[in-house]
Amino acid sequence: MYMTFNIITLGCKVNAYESEFIKEQLLKNNFKYEKSYKTSDIVIVNTCSVTNMADNKSFKMIRDVRRDNPACIMVVCGCSAENHKDDMPDVYIDILIGNRDKSKIVSIIKEYLISNKTYVKFYEGRNSEFEDMKVEEFEDRTRAFIKIQDGCNNFCSYCIIPYVRGNIRSKDINKAIEEIEELVNNGHKEIVFTGIDTGNYGRETGKYNLVDLIRAISKFDKLERIRVSSIEITSIDDEFIKELKNNKKLCGHLHVSLQSGCDKTLKAMNRKYNTKEYLDKIKKIRKVRPDINLTTDVIVGFPGETEEDFKESVEFCKKVGFSKIHVFPYSKRKGTRAATMPDQVDNATKKERARELIKIDEDLQKEYYSKFKGEEVEVLIEEVKNGVSIGHTENFIKVEIKGKLEENTNYKVKVMKAYSDYVTGKVIK
Repeated sequence: MYMTFNIITLGCKVNAYESEFIKEQLLKNNFKYEKSYKTSDIVIVNTCSVTNMADNKSFKMIRDVRRDNPACIMVVCGCSAENHKDDMPDVYIDILIGNRDKSKIVSIIKEYLISNKTYVKFYEGRNSEFEDMKVEEFEDRTRAFIKIQDGCNNFCSYCIIPYVRGNIRSKDINKAIEEIEELVNNGHKEIVFTGIDTGNYGRETGKYNLVDLIRAISKFDKLERIRVSSIEITSIDDEFIKELKNNKKLCGHLHVSLQSGCDKTLKAMNRKYNTKEYLDKIKKIRKVRPDINLTTDVIVGFPGETEEDFKESVEFCKKVGFSKIHVFPYSKRKGTRAATMPDQVDNATKKERARELIKIDEDLQKEYYSKFKGEEVEVLIEEVKNGVSIGHTENFIKVEIKGKLEENTNYKVKVMKAYSDYVTGKVIK
């Protein structure tokens, strides 16, 4: 008799990749995937701790699982588990681990089924080896994610992630190439690199870097797109910009976290650049890819941020001309330097500043999308829903086309109308 399982994934693309790996391993070991956690024998909650809200969602999910499925074997892992191992929700958790040993969850579950004893394991210190995982294919036949890097050594003053993800470490380049080749041969036309500090891939080895990996996999004929999910401005060097210019498989979309457009705030955040250095790099990028889609993260209400600092940040965002700004009110994280800083900004002010920047983001997004009205673009179709075919351009513009088109296929499309977060188009015969 087989046992059923369900995985609940919270947070980033790294977690999503790890959950996909866990799912594949369980299926290979004769467990059966169940769509609802309420009726599963085993429920795995892969938690996130990037903000207080993420912790709250993780805690709520754990409570909901135990309430809705009291008889299940509950496995809790991930960043929130790592960060709050001593104060997890007061419900019975059968297996509790952090970010290490996710690759061993199948054997841990099997051990639990024999012993029926609660399993809790965490490791001391930040240093660890890269935990190898290999995913063969994703349900989304178009896009495949590959985790090439883990950990962070930046220690931004607001961020808990270096403490819960550990030191910077990378997947061996030959193993990465092998995994990507298999994903491509299994039909995936787009590869998305994920990591905690993706741009620093391989640099701790002194043997290879992100550009080396991009060049290696560009040789695969069936691979049409290589996407970098996010990258720090400090990781974008002349070598990367040259590759962006010359390699048409490398997508014209970069998520480059800014966090603040005010130099005083950047310094307090322990970011490793100032606004001039940031803007100079952006200009270099736009010189080689004028239509690039540049998205970012901005924190508002950081401790000590005055109204003048906020206005300065807003004006800098306008100056850069991002096409999307993910706005985050500052979240106090216990154990970080910013949590003890003076001049903490009140919640009402943070919410007001977030609203203001979100409105600017909407205007910037529509302005960017409107530039493509009447233009011809190439769209890789990902899904067909309610008679509408949906896909993205290489620079990650969402395109909706009336009619049923072939999934995982490229089409030349003329952009007809632009909205704030997508465009509509018509296939060019």
